[in-house]
Amino acid sequence: MAKQFIVETSARHVHVTKETLAVLFGADAVLHNKKNLSQPGQFACEEKVTVVGPKGSLKCSILGPERSADQVEVSFTDARALGVVPPVRESGDLKGSAPCKLVGPAGEVELSEGVIVAKRHIHLTPADAEEMGVKDKDVVSVKVETGERSLIFGEVVCRVSSSYALAMHIDTDEANAAGCSGTVMGEIVK
Repeated sequence: MAKQFIVETSARHVHVTKETLAVLFGADAVLHNKKNLSQPGQFACEEKVTVVGPKGSLKCSILGPERSADQVEVSFTDARALGVVPPVRESGDLKGSAPCKLVGPAGEVELSEGVIVAKRHIHLTPADAEEMGVKDKDVVSVKVETGERSLIFGEVVCRVSSSYALAMHIDTDEANAAGCSGTVMGEIVK
């Protein structure tokens, strides 16, 4: 039997730099951990911002800790509501991505780029990758069993690091398409 892993839905969220955090929330602002996430050291924050596009705006949670670049991850449905056309990219690949404005209680920041639709991916440790016969940056297909809307996701990037915990991440549009609710498991079918 193939090794299964949890498939998590990653809702829209924002990553900010320390400098952007200071503009949005004040000079001495710090991120407050509301809930730990599955990836070690990552957490959902108490702090939220408004992401503004040419057509509309959306309230988004910030994920911590601070990053080296500002990044906004949305679904295509969110992008339409904002009026932006973001590329599908891996986290951190922001060159030429869509612009937006971030609005916090203390100020605003205009981003000339930074909005992406995150490429679906699996976080694996080196041991998990070896067991599943994949390596970093491999692209695989993953079968997700959800009952009436089970499907196979193609173009799933394998991301391997000793700092990860085994989990697949999809956005809300993808989760809705597969009827994901509760605990959902996946397996690589290549």
